[in-house]
Amino acid sequence: MSIIAALFPGQGSQEVGMGRALYAGSKAAKDVLDRLEATLPGLVRVMWEGPEEELRLTANQQPALLAVGYAAYMAYLEASGPKPSFAAGHSLGEWTAHVAAGTLGLEDGLRLVRKRGQYMQEAVPLGTGAMAAVIRMPLADIQKVISDIPGVEIANLNSPEQTVISGTTEGVAAASEALKAQKARVVPLAVSAPFHSSLMRSARERLALDLAKIQLHTPVFPVYSNVTAKPETGPARIQELLLEQITSPVRWVEILKDLQQRGITQFLEFGSGRVLTGLVGRTLENVEARSLTNPQEVAESLARNS
Repeated sequence: MSIIAALFPGQGSQEVGMGRALYAGSKAAKDVLDRLEATLPGLVRVMWEGPEEELRLTANQQPALLAVGYAAYMAYLEASGPKPSFAAGHSLGEWTAHVAAGTLGLEDGLRLVRKRGQYMQEAVPLGTGAMAAVIRMPLADIQKVISDIPGVEIANLNSPEQTVISGTTEGVAAASEALKAQKARVVPLAVSAPFHSSLMRSARERLALDLAKIQLHTPVFPVYSNVTAKPETGPARIQELLLEQITSPVRWVEILKDLQQRGITQFLEFGSGRVLTGLVGRTLENVEARSLTNPQEVAESLARNS
């Protein structure tokens, strides 16, 4: 019997039409998306009809991805899928994982991540921050190159071959040129702010005031923290780490490797897109990873395990 980990994606996995098949094919998913519409009126229309530019806004992306990730998970449970032993989410996806684990309720989660998105967007003036993916260069070499360049930090450790840097526009540009000089491939990312950097400090401070008003519960299964790369179960500690995550790197490679060491053999990605499934394949060997974005994929996945 496979030991399952549930994975939930972060920003960049959104697409116009996301969640529509779930809504049509699963009563449990429909209930989630109806609750989304009641909590944040108009967002379902943006998800299904666009325009893409509006869906890409951070304050829309984050609750949309949370809702669709949770809807896919609920469709999976509705189809009698076994509960995971652990869950992990990439950046925003960590919040979705906590909703799935019962650490916080859906409506609270939706309102909080909308504010999270707004605060992150407002933390720096538009155009003054940037992010870039560095391909096929070891982390230690990247750190050595950027160590003397002001305004740039490590943001995401996505796979052994992909690390993301973040910071000021000038800092990321200077780091990109220095990395290219060392034969690295550097790809600018189409993001609206320098996420997971110290420039997000004001967003962290603002969100702390909102999160303090919400009671968190012990999750029904451990959820990995992007900050510690370990599973966490204590509500007070989870609250601290969800805030620290805003200004800290996403340690995704370490999370995946730790899950494998704990016996996880099957990774199920719930929500929109297949980014995390791809990262599992580029990071681990001898495991299975699947994306569950609609009821048909849920049914096929369960049939293969029956």
